[in-house]
Amino acid sequence: MAIRDALLAEYDHEMGTTRRLLARVPDDRLSWRPHPKSMTLGGLATHLANLPAWGGAILNGASFDLAGAPPALETETSCAAVLVRFDEASRRTRGWMDRTDAEYAAPWRLERGGHQMFSLPRVAAFKMFVINHIIHHRGQLSVYLRLNDVLVPSIYGPTADET
Repeated sequence: MAIRDALLAEYDHEMGTTRRLLARVPDDRLSWRPHPKSMTLGGLATHLANLPAWGGAILNGASFDLAGAPPALETETSCAAVLVRFDEASRRTRGWMDRTDAEYAAPWRLERGGHQMFSLPRVAAFKMFVINHIIHHRGQLSVYLRLNDVLVPSIYGPTADET
């Protein structure tokens, strides 16, 4: 099996699960946060919706320099806007995933101010910065939803809300 095929299967599954969770974000709770140091619910949902877009920097270039990173996103003002951002980012990134095994195995670097922080095969960087990062923040979002009495959909099996 090609790296692309395995990665697409994982990507499609995780994006579907993530979208189901994002669809539960209540518009009237976007400013809620569990702790003063935590992101707001809307900020977390916006960040999560944008994470697939990071695939472009990994799949379409040999490196990314954090010194040139764009400023933080404005928090979306509705669940519908979050879903539009997520759908666009995940669709665009999926299109970029049509790569050969050699392209996925090629080294990719993360830099800061022109200095290399580390280098990984492109497939490992994609899994770490896109898929695993999404899974991490999706876990946070499921807790945020639970704390706001929002029913949590199935993620890797039934939840207490969907048996």
